[in-house]
Amino acid sequence: MQYSRPALLMLDYQVALCDPEANRAPALAAQVAERAVVPVAQAVLAAARDAELLIIHVRLAFDDTYLLRTNRLARFDSYPENRAMLRGSAEAAIIAQLAPEQGEPVLDKSCVDPFIGSPLLSVLHAEGIGEIIIGGVATNLVVESTARHASDSGLQVTIVEDMCASFSPAAHDFAVANILPLFGSVVSSAEVIGRLGEHTERGAA
Repeated sequence: MQYSRPALLMLDYQVALCDPEANRAPALAAQVAERAVVPVAQAVLAAARDAELLIIHVRLAFDDTYLLRTNRLARFDSYPENRAMLRGSAEAAIIAQLAPEQGEPVLDKSCVDPFIGSPLLSVLHAEGIGEIIIGGVATNLVVESTARHASDSGLQVTIVEDMCASFSPAAHDFAVANILPLFGSVVSSAEVIGRLGEHTERGAA
């Protein structure tokens, strides 16, 4: 496979979704732990930093009016009342293990798809990005939405399977086997880390 300049998108690795003690998405947090998603994501993130990739952290985070949210499905209706996933709150924060470093932008979104209502696609084009490498939670929500939108926008998509988890093994496995291969290449973290290591070595040569 031929790759153009890639960027790494870290999708929704947030306290509310990944921390078992947060109690907002216990089934998802349990799968994140069971699949060891966080240490895998740490390893890929470290390799991307060594390779000097553009790294963008994406999170679900609402302004205090909740009027800017683009997704108006009933399942989001309780968010304003409960002040859920409020920008600046502890639960909306990216988990400490994957916290952004200086120079790594954080994109707040108000729906599942990070491209909707955001400058993400324009930024990727402006930076000369032809491929996105993605991982996140949940597999069948933000990861799948991102892959679909990016592919239809002309970007190459690489999904790192073991950086992802969903609310159940069945939901994750169905997305990986049936949906995500339609929109990109599904690979392991070992494959991506090896590729990024080669990129780093070429850059140092």
